[in-house]
Amino acid sequence: MNKRISVTILTLILLVLFFDSCADKTKDTPAPKAYIPKELTVQFVPSHHKDTLEEKIKPLESLLSKELGIPVKVSVATNYNSTVEAMSSKEIDVGFLPPLAYVLANDRGIADILLQAQRYSIQEPNGKSTKDLVDYYRSMIVVKKNSNIKSLEDLKGKRVAFQGTTSAGGYIWPVAELKKAGINIETDIEQVTLNGHDTAVLAVLNDEVDAAAVFEDARNTVKEDIKDVFDKVVPIYFSKPIPNDTISVRSDMSPEWKVNIKDAFIDISKDPVGKKILNDVYSHAGYIQSTDNKFDIVREYKRLVENNTP
Repeated sequence: MNKRISVTILTLILLVLFFDSCADKTKDTPAPKAYIPKELTVQFVPSHHKDTLEEKIKPLESLLSKELGIPVKVSVATNYNSTVEAMSSKEIDVGFLPPLAYVLANDRGIADILLQAQRYSIQEPNGKSTKDLVDYYRSMIVVKKNSNIKSLEDLKGKRVAFQGTTSAGGYIWPVAELKKAGINIETDIEQVTLNGHDTAVLAVLNDEVDAAAVFEDARNTVKEDIKDVFDKVVPIYFSKPIPNDTISVRSDMSPEWKVNIKDAFIDISKDPVGKKILNDVYSHAGYIQSTDNKFDIVREYKRLVENNTP
């Protein structure tokens, strides 16, 4: 036999033996175990009334524990990023994540969507809720009523308040629309970052900023203390629909427990006590099952904001 052919055959035999060995090792390697919680950790992030949120959500511990049959611990994060990182490090099992925070977590393989919040649609110009449940909301930019700002273009040279960069209604959507309007947010306006949509409305009211990007209709968050806020602070812009907040779970949660947690939150949202808590905290009126592709629009707007051109 030709010596070169012999070497080739021997090489093929060795390769076959090598890959068979690798295949056997793969078969012997157990798949990662799905996570089964013995205590469920749930984290909320404040959109307003940060100082009172922890007190409001505390009763959810006993309600969820009763539904799930295990201890439940609820907590309040400082911001959305800390919740995502806590889920990444397995410190938090369930996070109430807004659209962009969910997308960031899902794209990193950290979290899967369980449910999407429903809210009552808002009727303008009075900001009152209708009886129609929807799975979206809008962003709006508000100014002082006697302001000379009437359009997005009028914001040039003005002091504009935004929420953190992971806020869909308080940053992503309004910034994307400003860019579409030809406004360079780095040079054409003075950006101010505030924590809380109620804080942003008050900042406009108190002339600390000329305008603020908030969710529709964030004026309701201060109406109890400032009765005439709707007369003094008015919108100049409304965004296209934004997918509502999510209840997301760490991605290694067992399928069975994903269903358990999903069912528990749906049941609690129908319970009078639970419904009131969730409405007071996030204006959530219920929950529906959702899919990741509903958040592709968030990914699209995120790319638009990250693009350096106006």
